[in-house]
Amino acid sequence: MTRLTSLIAAFAFSTAMPAVAQEAGTVLATVNGEAITLGHVIALRERLPQEYQQLDDGVLLDGLTQQLIQQTALAATAEGLSKRGELVIENERRALVAAEEVQKLAEGIVSEEDVRAAYDEMFSNPVHGHEFNASHILVETEEKAAELIEQLKGGADFAELAKAESTGPSGPSGGELGWFGDGAMVPEFDAAVHVMEVGDISEPVQTQFGWHVIKLNETRDLPPPAFEEVRDEIESDLQVEALEMLLADVVAKATVERPELDLDPSVIRNSDLLD
Repeated sequence: MTRLTSLIAAFAFSTAMPAVAQEAGTVLATVNGEAITLGHVIALRERLPQEYQQLDDGVLLDGLTQQLIQQTALAATAEGLSKRGELVIENERRALVAAEEVQKLAEGIVSEEDVRAAYDEMFSNPVHGHEFNASHILVETEEKAAELIEQLKGGADFAELAKAESTGPSGPSGGELGWFGDGAMVPEFDAAVHVMEVGDISEPVQTQFGWHVIKLNETRDLPPPAFEEVRDEIESDLQVEALEMLLADVVAKATVERPELDLDPSVIRNSDLLD
């Protein structure tokens, strides 16, 4: 189609075409008598990558219709699908039917009462984790860390010592790390602060970064999140659990037969079998 023809067609579409019923079965084109419907185009649009979803609706409608016209015309010249193609279609159809069934089953499988009950059970404790405020001095050797600890025991100021001795990025700020939660630090550091009392200075702690001298400045308890903050996540988890149980029940009731075969597992990579 030339640019002039496209321009004329676009103008005719916008100004002269009569209104049509917007139904999935509305025929947009026929190729050798085979209909291409609005439903075909919408289904194809749904599977486009997100960046193409942002295109103008008119561009999408015309472009996808033209794509289906080309595919239909080309398919008419083929002798048929290959063995590989037939198997792909069988798998795709099976997956699509199963996905639609899962979507139907998921609707209403978990009630609002279920979500609320799960939230109440998960967050029955008014304390939901802890946060720590600590400072540290990072050095290269255990001996140097032990030397700094002795200086601190003798009354040295932690912040000034950190500024003078720490090799870490927090050194210039007196070793201050601010507030952090459970598991935010490397395991060795995290384990150390969990057994410290406020004001304590740790023994030398080795991590992948070197040797640390840690001072625990403050701790605070974290309240549980509001219901609205975690509602969707809880509902999704409950749906997955319920659907897994339902699927297990469906499979258990199905007649499944798996013959004993002496297969080399590496055969799964032999794509030549599909040719």
